[in-house]
Amino acid sequence: METVLTGLRAAAEPTRLRLLHLLAQGDLTVTELTHILGQSQPRVSRHLKLMCDAGLLDRFPEGAWVFYRLAAKGRGAILARHLLDLLPPEDRTLAMDQQRLAAIRASRADKAQDYFSDNASRWDQIRSLHVDDAVVEKALQDVFAGRPVRDLVDMGTGTGRVLEVLGPKVERAVGIDLSREMLAVARANLERAGLRNCMVRQGDISHLPLPAAAADAVTIHQVLHYATEPGLLVAEAARVLEPGGRLAIVDFAPHDLEILRDQHAHRRLGFSDAEVEDWVRGAGLTLHAVSRLPGKPLTVVVWTAEKPAPRSDLL
Repeated sequence: METVLTGLRAAAEPTRLRLLHLLAQGDLTVTELTHILGQSQPRVSRHLKLMCDAGLLDRFPEGAWVFYRLAAKGRGAILARHLLDLLPPEDRTLAMDQQRLAAIRASRADKAQDYFSDNASRWDQIRSLHVDDAVVEKALQDVFAGRPVRDLVDMGTGTGRVLEVLGPKVERAVGIDLSREMLAVARANLERAGLRNCMVRQGDISHLPLPAAAADAVTIHQVLHYATEPGLLVAEAARVLEPGGRLAIVDFAPHDLEILRDQHAHRRLGFSDAEVEDWVRGAGLTLHAVSRLPGKPLTVVVWTAEKPAPRSDLL
């Protein structure tokens, strides 16, 4: 009962209800919220702290910035959603907030597009060397077809494309990446797609900011070839997988295109099945399937692994 009362007290103020309404629609910083609400930063920060302490909001530092969002899990999250259902959709103050939020999203999208335009040539050059992206994305969808996914983690999410592809089929998804520029692109893409169940967070994928057994699905899409120690990333993916969870690794088969190393910072020129299987087994996973998608000249491979569930006779 005390948890409910704490949450109600934390939300029982007009500005805080406005904040809940805004943060139910995605990540926002204090600066963005002050522009929308027309209030001082200290005042907005105080409101946010009270609601975070009550479990209504989640707080995610990202360099010098901090993003806020409606809590994803817990009793506070449930209470926050009930309160949002009670807000009148015709409220004029909420409508004005929505207009200002739309302007901020448009500005974000413009900045993200500028960054992507400046860097698109390197992705386009690599794409031209392998099978069409739609084929790869279909293979990735097939990995999780028929499996209800509650929590998906995409390691090295980049522009958030994997979240766009798999997001409509999962309950919740989070993409982790170290690049703030990439995360800005990903946020704009997710907002455009209307995927409110998906979020992105800044973090080192070799030390994911997540507890053990936090996800039932993990993806590592075109990331391992940049890694100094790819096996450590597979082990980290295994750590956050719950028993019975599934890992999908998408990367290149062995090749000899030195241009990818010289001009695109690839540390490794693809991986053999045996090498990936060694990492998977070393992480306590079982290799479930291997799908090869030949291109010209690069072949994309999708390796699927699973974390064994506890045996019923040992329970």
